[in-house]
Amino acid sequence: MSQYQSSIIRSGHEPEFKRTWARSRSKMPRPEVSIVMPCLNEAETLGICIEKAQRWLDDNGVIGEVIVADNGSTDGSQRIAEAMGARVVQVEMKGYGNALMGGIAAARGQYIVMGDADDSYDFTDLQPFIEKLRFGYDLVVGNRFTGGIKPRAMPALHRYLGNPVLSELGRLFFQSPCGDFHCGLRAFRKQSLLKMDLRTTGMEFASEMIVKATLHKLKIAEVPTTLSPDGRSRAPHLRSWRDGWRHLRFLLLYCPRWLFLYPGALLLTAGLVVGLLLLRGPIVIGRVGFDVHSLLYAALAVVIGFQAITFAVFTKLFAITEGLLPADERLKKLFRYVSLEVGLSIGGALVLAGVAGSIYAFGSWSFRSFPALDPSSMMRIVIPAVTSLTLGCQIIFSSFFLSVLGLARR
Repeated sequence: MSQYQSSIIRSGHEPEFKRTWARSRSKMPRPEVSIVMPCLNEAETLGICIEKAQRWLDDNGVIGEVIVADNGSTDGSQRIAEAMGARVVQVEMKGYGNALMGGIAAARGQYIVMGDADDSYDFTDLQPFIEKLRFGYDLVVGNRFTGGIKPRAMPALHRYLGNPVLSELGRLFFQSPCGDFHCGLRAFRKQSLLKMDLRTTGMEFASEMIVKATLHKLKIAEVPTTLSPDGRSRAPHLRSWRDGWRHLRFLLLYCPRWLFLYPGALLLTAGLVVGLLLLRGPIVIGRVGFDVHSLLYAALAVVIGFQAITFAVFTKLFAITEGLLPADERLKKLFRYVSLEVGLSIGGALVLAGVAGSIYAFGSWSFRSFPALDPSSMMRIVIPAVTSLTLGCQIIFSSFFLSVLGLARR
């Protein structure tokens, strides 16, 4: 904690120029910009960040306010913020996302700038963000990799592995234009953010904002941002592996295509191709032979692949029903042709085919007076029959479950 900040806490008085700043802002009309800083024990750097934000507002003639969303600080951060003319919003629910949403809900500005209170981002260089918003963009995200990362500002694990990999996955999964999913300095229109109905409470809040902005087809822009070493003497709240996994988990859960659909389609296709080839007879490649044992694994791949595909549909429909994802026109078109009756017909046909195959296998065995079975020939009948029975039952049950989800949507 600086000597200046310590004197504020000890005396209980605020400097005259800070009182003047707060009074002048209170008499102004509704602010155009609200600068929101999440805070949890940031007494060492909070005052510096507030002063920079106030300076930017004054130097650029912007009508604005500074909001500190405090998440339960015990080091006097609240008193520092109040003494410097910032508005303190107490957020009881713990978590980075909770703190930000509490501050955003209390903000009165049309545009909101959010940034960490550790002095790693420059609050005196916010003009590029606001210019983009005034130009019509809904979300403007800083990019530290194009703006510059100063020495010791970001751990090597985050700089060369965590951030690039997770950002590229986000771009791949959602076709997002952002190259830095985790930059803590960004600006957005308040109304646009509220429409997204963000749900996450922790560090993955930053990813959810970009993902949902992309899915809602909002206008997104990036601006170069410089990252400096933070000014704290304590360790950061971020936990590399825990929070990295939470970001990855979030990306996967919000993208059923990559979590279920694509792996399931790959398994299903591979199982069908291999299975059809092995139905004709053993296959020998070099010195390695493949027979009914491989056919059994091919059937397993078909079953698991089909399950994964149905999980993709279930997840997508549930997420849309709960408001986690926006409506998907492709899914609507699919359900025009795929109904409960269609599913029951297809499932019933597969069950009948499986029963017929099983009867045929048993009849062939009994016709020969139940001799010792030849696995190579008999299993080529039994495995497809059992697979058909399994898929038929799965389709019937899945059709009923989809109809239940559909009732909830209607």
